Amino acid sequence: SCHKEIRSTAAYVSLYTVMAVAVGLTVCGNLLVIISISHFKQLHTPTNLLLLSLAVADFLVGATVMPLSITTLIETCWYFGDILCSFYKSLDCVLISVSLCNLVLIAIDRYFAVCDPFFYSTKITVNVMYLLILLSWFISPLYVIILLYVNGNFSDSKALNLCLGECVFIMNETWATIDMVTSFILPCSVMTTLYIKIFIVAKRHAKVINSLKNNNSKDKRRNKISKKSERKAAKTLGIVVFVFLFCWVPYYLCVLIEEEMHTSSGVLYFLGFIVYLNSAMNPIIYALFYPWFKKSVKLIITLRICNPDSSLISL
Repeated sequence: SCHKEIRSTAAYVSLYTVMAVAVGLTVCGNLLVIISISHFKQLHTPTNLLLLSLAVADFLVGATVMPLSITTLIETCWYFGDILCSFYKSLDCVLISVSLCNLVLIAIDRYFAVCDPFFYSTKITVNVMYLLILLSWFISPLYVIILLYVNGNFSDSKALNLCLGECVFIMNETWATIDMVTSFILPCSVMTTLYIKIFIVAKRHAKVINSLKNNNSKDKRRNKISKKSERKAAKTLGIVVFVFLFCWVPYYLCVLIEEEMHTSSGVLYFLGFIVYLNSAMNPIIYALFYPWFKKSVKLIITLRICNPDSSLISL
């Protein structure tokens, strides 16, 4: 059997309280995004459809995967059997993969919106976005099934030579490298490159506006606003990249230094949970920066969305 760590009652209470807050933040934050975009017709835009897809994936992570992962992290043993272990590993990989796909699609969407607005307005339609979202939800499960099946993750614990109470991902060196490239290096590179280009273009736009300024008060005010917008863009894009790297880099670094991929160390479990926190941060990064989200939250909390024709309210 797996080695169970014994903690004090105060430690258990503290850990479960912190983890419950994290789960609640993930579920509630993404649920607000889902309700907002689904209910208000004004928000049915290509970009917001990506936010909706991302919120659905992150909501499912918070509602299904995180509670099981938290229990295993705190109790240091898996108590739910082999069948639920296989389901947990599959759902975990699928939702994380879908979430990453949506993050990359959002970066691509914003790149065309800022750097090639004519192409964006004519080619990026709601139907095109529906197709891209469906592809992300189809390709991710297909990739995960192949990844887990080839490495024997659907076998029972005895066949995998695991101790009773262990539920871990089994992966050989070749597939571990493939997964690291597809699940981390490639998405990180694409996001970082596109956001850097977006920032460069935004800065160039600000310089053009500044070059057209005059000495009157109106142009001075415009110049002040442009500089403020430039700083805000830099800050927002910096947060996007930083949070993504903060949540993913420690986990993959730990995997790289481990001698065996099927480790059940508490450090790796904890860093894996940090990855889940990216799902909790996404509503804040991609939704709270939008004024319409704050307005829609007020309408949801005050139950004004229950009124007839509330879906037509202008945000």
